[in-house]
Amino acid sequence: MFYETLKLAVQAILRNALRSFLTLLGIVIGVAAVIAMVTIGNGTTEKVKEQMAKLGSNVLFVRPGQFGPGRASSNAKSFNARDIEALREQLRGVRAVAPMSRGSATVIYGSESRTVSTVGTDDAYLITQDWGLTDGRSFSAAEVRSGGAVCIIGQTVREELFGSTNPMGQRIRVSNISCEVIGLLEPKGESGFGTDRDDVVLMPLRTYQRRISGNSDIDSINVSARDGVDTAKVQADIERLMRERRGITPGEDDDFGVADMTQIVETQTATTAVLTALLGAVAGVSLLVGGIGIMNIMLVSVTERTREIGIRLAIGAQESQVLMQFLVEAVVLSLFGGIAGIVLGLGLAALTSIQMNIPFVLDPSIVVISFGFSALTGIVFGYFPARRAAQLDPIEALRHE
Repeated sequence: MFYETLKLAVQAILRNALRSFLTLLGIVIGVAAVIAMVTIGNGTTEKVKEQMAKLGSNVLFVRPGQFGPGRASSNAKSFNARDIEALREQLRGVRAVAPMSRGSATVIYGSESRTVSTVGTDDAYLITQDWGLTDGRSFSAAEVRSGGAVCIIGQTVREELFGSTNPMGQRIRVSNISCEVIGLLEPKGESGFGTDRDDVVLMPLRTYQRRISGNSDIDSINVSARDGVDTAKVQADIERLMRERRGITPGEDDDFGVADMTQIVETQTATTAVLTALLGAVAGVSLLVGGIGIMNIMLVSVTERTREIGIRLAIGAQESQVLMQFLVEAVVLSLFGGIAGIVLGLGLAALTSIQMNIPFVLDPSIVVISFGFSALTGIVFGYFPARRAAQLDPIEALRHE
């Protein structure tokens, strides 16, 4: 019995193929949008995690100022060399402490020039960032102490300025200073914030302060904890020491911030997860629109087939059988749309993942939910037209032209 009902439903759908196609298009677009958006969102979240992991899971970032409503302003005084020494001498369980002063500068080699991120630091920076060199060496203690005119460049800078030429030993102009290239950083790619980490020039901190920034300020400090050491304890020790050094009395807000990389990763992941859910919800509205389209078309179909319905009722068909016939038609339409939407959605997600260079992270549950929702759409929005068809008066239906 059900097989015959299904057969009649398929025949009715194929009889008006173009109209049926346009009807299920809303379901196709809705299912495809949900699957594509959620899959791309999951891939973006995974990409953020991978990029953040490159910064190390045991790194803490110390910066002047606290940001956010009700917090201390961001114009708090910068750190200085004595703060760095105090952190190195008094912190326990720390592998390295690296000062950082950062800005943009124009870098010139021959006829080539570009504006890059310039960082003044010391040899501890590569340790805290877990960043190796593909060629050359790091800064020597003498270069850091005296402010030597040397620099280490990233892969993007090498490619843009030197092309296939070996940059080691060459001199480049960074802003108003000529410095020798002594090292080439390993490629890191984009950061979790979308910036190119390889488009950078590292210089000794004192060189940067004297020749580029013109002051002795330190913008931020990177602290790398030893393996197995609780970063929460190191963070508490940093906060206690910095409050003491900056003369902050009990009850006063900090005028500096200490961020654990784990906390940053969790915040970034939570943000992308919320955006993914929002995109999925917006795409889900297409399913609702598709369901309304199915209901409209089924109502038209009931009107067109009123005489057919009257004949079936007159020769003994039960209301439940007529109800089932039109309900099955609606469900079959939505299921066809669901299957096509799944294929289209996965294809779009895979193509976008390749284009955006993000992992393809498929969540099977979203496929099941989308398909189930498309079936539910057919049942919910197909029930009213089917019920209307089943309740037609056979005599009135036979008179219908």
